[in-house]
Amino acid sequence: MELRHLQHFVAVAEDQHFTRAAERLMVSQSGLSASIRSLERELRAPLFVRTTRRVTLTEAGRALLGEAERILAQVRAAHEAVAAVQGVLRGTLSLGTEQCIAGVHVAGLLAAFRQLHPDVEIRLRQAGSGALAEEVAAGRLDLAFAYRTRADTDQLRSVSLTSEPMTVLCHPGHRFAASGAVLAPQDVDGEVFVDFHPDWGPRRTTDAAFAAAGVRRTVALEVNDVHGLLDLVGENLGIAVVPRHFRHKRPSLTALPLKDVAGTEYETVALLPPEQATSPAARALIALLESRGPASGGVPDA
Repeated sequence: MELRHLQHFVAVAEDQHFTRAAERLMVSQSGLSASIRSLERELRAPLFVRTTRRVTLTEAGRALLGEAERILAQVRAAHEAVAAVQGVLRGTLSLGTEQCIAGVHVAGLLAAFRQLHPDVEIRLRQAGSGALAEEVAAGRLDLAFAYRTRADTDQLRSVSLTSEPMTVLCHPGHRFAASGAVLAPQDVDGEVFVDFHPDWGPRRTTDAAFAAAGVRRTVALEVNDVHGLLDLVGENLGIAVVPRHFRHKRPSLTALPLKDVAGTEYETVALLPPEQATSPAARALIALLESRGPASGGVPDA
């Protein structure tokens, strides 16, 4: 089995199309097809179901994909490690982040990183914390800034960035605004909620808090954008439970503390692969974040 076979396999799996994958890899379609057939013969299993419109992974293909991605990530890390020893950081930094993550100013951090390491190509992807954790564990991302969704494993480790309580945001004309009281989950039972997709860190934290309090809630207005959430609350279409730093994004809204429910603080982390699989670029970014401190690298992202 050659590395190019795995590279070809991953490209076809990602594009779900032989022609598009061949164009991206800059190889002939016939050569790509032959490479996949060679891999299938060696593994003695079909890896794709081929149709006229697209290709999909078989069960064997799905089993191979995660391992292939990890192998290719480790090979990239090896190349980058050798380059780093030679005094120049090269390669690619593939970073994931959830929108408006607390504990790191992503744009400022990446700008400083680019100044220090101009030969490193930066790739950025925004997604929910659950998806980002899977991408890092699979080797598709070098690291991610996300909400802690799980305990550390042999494929995923975390570096804590910050934690903060959750806050209820409402329109200044809402009945809660005049009270100024600390609210418990039971106090907001029956309200119309604006919230994020269930994969997002703030949504996971809020769901956990209400579950711990034994209170069921229905999210009537679901968004995938922080400012969209703030707009809906600003029109008094519902209330939202969000990390405390969100209150600074829309000062016209009323922010009320949510009574602490044990174990439901919003904690953000840097997610990384195991130490031996962490790329030099990811190590350099974390070192830069730690050196900048809370005054610059560690402020909440906007």
